[in-house]
Amino acid sequence: MAQAASADEITGAGSSFAAPIYGAWGEAVKASHHIFVNYQSVGSGAGVNQILARTVDFGATDKPLEPASLAAGHLYQFPSVMGAIVIIAHLPGVDVSRLRLDGPTLAGIFDGSILDWDDPRIKRLNPGVNLPETSVAPLHRADASGTSFVFTAYLSKVSPAWKRGIGAGASVAWPGGAGARGNDGVAAGVRQTDGGIGYVEYAYAKQNHLPVVALANRTGAFIKPDMASFEAAARAAPWQRAKGNVVDLLDTGGANGWPIMSATYVLVPRDHVKEAVRRFFAAGLMEGDAEARGLDYVPLPQSVKSRILAEWPDPARR
Repeated sequence: MAQAASADEITGAGSSFAAPIYGAWGEAVKASHHIFVNYQSVGSGAGVNQILARTVDFGATDKPLEPASLAAGHLYQFPSVMGAIVIIAHLPGVDVSRLRLDGPTLAGIFDGSILDWDDPRIKRLNPGVNLPETSVAPLHRADASGTSFVFTAYLSKVSPAWKRGIGAGASVAWPGGAGARGNDGVAAGVRQTDGGIGYVEYAYAKQNHLPVVALANRTGAFIKPDMASFEAAARAAPWQRAKGNVVDLLDTGGANGWPIMSATYVLVPRDHVKEAVRRFFAAGLMEGDAEARGLDYVPLPQSVKSRILAEWPDPARR
């Protein structure tokens, strides 16, 4: 069977976090909508650069652009799916799935002010757990990463000291610990290090059967990461106040919500956007929830999907 015309072939690049869902949606639209999607998982920064250079039809980034950057680049930005960041650890003799941490304590581990697993701040959160004197060995992403941006943005929100001293970014000046590239590098470093602790995407942790730590959310409840806690966080997010389609999903305040959530974003040109790009994302947003959940993403609320498509740039505009 011959391929569709070139007008129905679209290219995208960027976020590695979003690559699985765009691959799944791409397979679905190939048969149902005759759209052929070529997506390159090259990282958020490269995705932004490529859409600014108009070498792809859409870019994908886990760190949303500011309004001034969107205006300068003549770009329309919108979320596609949501995901979560989880904490993994390796502590011989301790069932990591029983461990509990909160935001300020996690910030203390990564800023170097908490040096050992039997620190009183960790012990206070874990009554009944026999914590060893093992040194804390934090692992962070060495590459510029949307995952690091989300994680450090969370630490900045829950720890004034972190916000003042380190802040949020795809790359930050980590006070200590070791760096590794990608989810796989961080996970390998944690597994190989007694006392290791790091952050990875939930889908990666689930698919690789990594034990994860419970985290306290804004209500003080200790939450395990799963689809129910992710959707609870999403429901509590201030979507009605989302400027530029960017919503704060960190520690949203939902009673049962997981505290480290984010959306991944798509960038398309306002001055010349292919109609096939709109058809691809309309199909994904409106018909692709099963694929999203199957890959451990959280679908957007229906009202948000409808708004994204209603505000879509006119493809005839130049």
